[in-house]
Amino acid sequence: MVEAGQPAAGVGQQVFDLAIIGGGINGCGIARDAAGRGLSVFLAEQDDLASATSSASTKLIHGGLRYLEYYEFRLVREALMEREVLLKAAPHIIWPLRFVLPHHKGLRPFWLLRLGLFLYDHLGGRKLLPATRVLDLKKAEPGEPLKPLFDRAFEYSDCWVQDSRLVALNAVDAAARGAEIAVRTRVTSARREGALWRVSVRDLVSGEERQVMARALINAAGPWVSKVISETVGSNSAEKVRLVKGSHIVTKKLFDHDRCYIFQNADGRIIFAIPYEQDFTLIGTTDVDFGSEPGMAKITDAEVDYLLAAAGEYFVQPLGRSDVVWTYSGVRPLYDDGASKAQAATRDYVLKLEGGEGEAPLLNIFGGKITTYRRLAEHALEKLAPALAGMGKPWTVGGTLPGGDFAPGDAGKLAGNLRARHPYLTDRHAARLVRHYGTGAARMLEGVTGAEGLGRLFGADLYEVEAAWLLAHEFARSAADILWRRTKLGLRLTAAEAEELQRWIDEAGQRLVAA
Repeated sequence: MVEAGQPAAGVGQQVFDLAIIGGGINGCGIARDAAGRGLSVFLAEQDDLASATSSASTKLIHGGLRYLEYYEFRLVREALMEREVLLKAAPHIIWPLRFVLPHHKGLRPFWLLRLGLFLYDHLGGRKLLPATRVLDLKKAEPGEPLKPLFDRAFEYSDCWVQDSRLVALNAVDAAARGAEIAVRTRVTSARREGALWRVSVRDLVSGEERQVMARALINAAGPWVSKVISETVGSNSAEKVRLVKGSHIVTKKLFDHDRCYIFQNADGRIIFAIPYEQDFTLIGTTDVDFGSEPGMAKITDAEVDYLLAAAGEYFVQPLGRSDVVWTYSGVRPLYDDGASKAQAATRDYVLKLEGGEGEAPLLNIFGGKITTYRRLAEHALEKLAPALAGMGKPWTVGGTLPGGDFAPGDAGKLAGNLRARHPYLTDRHAARLVRHYGTGAARMLEGVTGAEGLGRLFGADLYEVEAAWLLAHEFARSAADILWRRTKLGLRLTAAEAEELQRWIDEAGQRLVAA
């Protein structure tokens, strides 16, 4: 869609409509939306897809109940509406979850919680998810793991998501619609040349450098957004980002039912305790201002102690460091709105457009929640519409993500059908494949007629056929990509097994990528 009168880009050089810096949920969501509207898209990610903030969330598609206390009504309403849009788009990696909020007599009063949950039920046009109800914790199953002083609770609805898979599937869909997704590729500089951007990129594996021309540039670099503005683009923008670290711990399984807890703390914060990967419990998050390199974010001893103590206020079972099997941390790039506390800083997204008359536009993205990424993408393209003549209309509200072309609630039926066609799979293996790939699981196993066809077993239930699929179809390039971002099998494989997977990728796997 390059118009006459633009500067020459070099003989035979493609000019993209849109260049995107950053392969997190915002960058990949915009790439998918734009490619589906007929735009040519180039996206560069210096590491793996979802390698930073987008894989370090609390794994929830939710309105954000506590944001009502900060009067973020627009954000909560938009997020609540998006829950069901995303549930229908990706029912294999997003599914309903019931949340249990015990009433703590020394904190928020019962009537205030009831009022907040009434708003939560009605603010976003809920249709698929059940409404709030009051539980008697002396009789209801969720009361069993809790201390006896908690006798009442609210149970309400939100959704769970495999966050890093959501990012990968947006990238896969974008590529299927014509976008070029370049992982392990760093943007070293971006400079305006009139109505175009000249973007210099380097492949961090091969060392190859190239120039990419684009009509518009999007800075979706997450916690590196300010660094891209000042160093990569060379702008003197006054916009500020507030980096807030959120850390989580994963413990041994703390309860047997399938509901999640939301616990209030005396400091005004809340934490979640969520059933995780069948055999574990996920607890988080913290909110701590962070002033270091985002890629170096790690949980501190103080954060571990905070999360253990906060959960320990509610659970009968004592919790200690020996219960922790894994931790992770991420840095949220929040727009600096001057809030005094990290937990009070807005989670809403802010889009800042730069570029004067006749200049190629730059769109910088601050903040955002994984729940509202699709709407963020629509708003980003609205802002760029004047520079992208001929762009198609919004379409993602009714589109499904790869593997998500089945009805919410039918994952169990899909797993049963997969097991019937491939009886060598265990029930648990078939269910996991459906929860990761949806209808794509059948395509992955096409032509596999027996257990030997799965290939080499790397550990747990990770076979060569799945690893090869992820390299060939989902931009995975390393064992860590497969074990921690395309799946969470890193919780189950030993260090030796992970090293063996990496050796296989280094030898046979790279041929699959090249093919």
